[in-house]
This record gives sequence, structure tokens and C-alpha cells, in this order.
Amino acid sequence: MTANNIRFGTALRSPYNVAQLSRQIEDLGYDVLGCGEHVSFYGDTANGFVSLSVAAGATQHIQLMSTITLVPLYPAALLAKMGAALDVASGGRYSLGVGVGGEFANEFAACGVPINERGARTDDALEVITRTWTATDVTYDGRFTKLENFSLKPLPIQKPRPPIWVSGRSDAAMRRAAKYADGWLPYMYTPEQLADSITKIRAYGEDLGRDMSDFTFGMYVFTAINEDNDLGVKYAADRLSVQYSQDFSQLVHKFALAGDPDHCQARLQEYVDAGASLVFVSSACPDDYIDRNLQMISSDLIPNFRA
Repeated sequence: MTANNIRFGTALRSPYNVAQLSRQIEDLGYDVLGCGEHVSFYGDTANGFVSLSVAAGATQHIQLMSTITLVPLYPAALLAKMGAALDVASGGRYSLGVGVGGEFANEFAACGVPINERGARTDDALEVITRTWTATDVTYDGRFTKLENFSLKPLPIQKPRPPIWVSGRSDAAMRRAAKYADGWLPYMYTPEQLADSITKIRAYGEDLGRDMSDFTFGMYVFTAINEDNDLGVKYAADRLSVQYSQDFSQLVHKFALAGDPDHCQARLQEYVDAGASLVFVSSACPDDYIDRNLQMISSDLIPNFRA
């Protein structure tokens, strides 16, 4: 039986035409609009705060999430200010997605951040963000950040603060989610891995004495949906093989929603049964098919997971 009231998100696929793409995604009925980022990468990439600020002005109600902010590349107080400012500018629609990065060492070197400090810097920043989003005159003596009677004005609109989502795959990321976050958004996961991570995060939260009843578990998953099942699978396999520089033909059914609507719905149900209540879809298909892919997800998949 299909679960109801699952939220769906998708990310801006380009740093160009942001306003138009944002309106298109909102009009298709997605709940959350995301944006990834890099300072420097293999191809054209956005900055999440800049693109989501444009999206905030172009849309009315869709929630905005940075998917994912490379937290260790920012001074913690500046990152806190940018997140608070975006929450205010968007009318209280912003969520901070947290990642440590590290897959492209060149951008860490360019920013003067030792790559082996990225986890510790992320935890330090989350401590700063948590405190400065919820109080003024904050004093904090951290390893990387020192604050003395520091205040952000205005504070974020959302209370007690904008939601924080942690992404990743490691136990360290799960512990970080349990300590600082409101949601977990892993990627390249099977339903079984998702279920296992949920068990671990809940246990970490209990160890911290935290009530985990309001914690939200999500899933970031690659998608290629097509009336022709074999063509949808081929789209995803071809795209992910290039993206990850390995043969994905035998992995596509493990890590992606690919094929016709019935197959995609059945596979998505496995993630929902494992505990996902937010599904963030990323198109794994030819560029000229992305619009159609998002439309089919909206018309043929999303309605089956809503009341």
C-alpha cells in the first residue's frame, strides 16, 4: 500500500536561467527546490545562496534548501549570516543542507581550508549556526571560531531556527545529523542502507538524550522515468556511468529510480517503507529530456504518494 504525504524536492540543474527554472519547478508541484554548489568543479556550478536568493524572488511558496552547502569552505559566522539573511529574504522558506565536501581537493586548497579539517570545521560551524540563529549576544570559544557578544540581526524568521539537514554516507555524518540536524538526506543509498542509517541516527540521538520523534528522514535519488522501461533504465545508466566514471549498467536498479512509472513507483515505495518522508529527485537523463522527466515525476509518480 502506498504511503501518503511524502514531500518531493528537486534541484536547479544549472546556474543559468534560475528564475525561469524555479518557477517551472514550483508550477509542477514540487515541495522543495534545492541547489548544489562548488567553488570550483569539473563543469559549470552554482553557489547555493546566490541561486536560491534568485529563486526566492521568483517563487511564492516552494521551500528552498541548499543541497548541499559546502560548510567547511565558509567562515562560520558568515555562513550563519547568509543563511539567516536568506530565510528573511524568502519569508521563512529556507533550510540549510549540510555537507563536508572533499571530492574536489582543488577548491579546498583555493579557499585555504585543509581538507583533513573539513569534518571538524563543519561541526564548529554547526555549533555557531545553532547558537547565533536562536540567540543574540553569543559568546563561543571554538577551535576555529571565537565569538564575543556576537549577534545576527535580524534573526531568521523560522523559529526556533531554519531546519538543518545533513547529507552524507558515513557514521560521522550520521552522528552529526543526530546532534545538530532536523533531517537526514543521504544519497546513493539502497532502501536497506536507508533503514540502517535511520536506526543508527535514532540510536545516536538517544545517546545524546535527544527526542528524535520530530526528526525527518529523506532520500536523494537519481531518476529517469519514461513510458519505455528499457529506455528509462538506459538513460540513467548512461548518465551515471559518465558522471561517476564507472559502468553503472548493473548498479542503476540499486541506486536509482529508473524505468517506467510502475517500476519507479514500486522502487520508491521501498524507500518510503524504509522510512523516507522526503524524496529529493535528481534527473539522470539526457539534458533534452530533463523537462519531460520532471513532468512525468510530477504527473505519474508524486500523486501516488500524496493523500
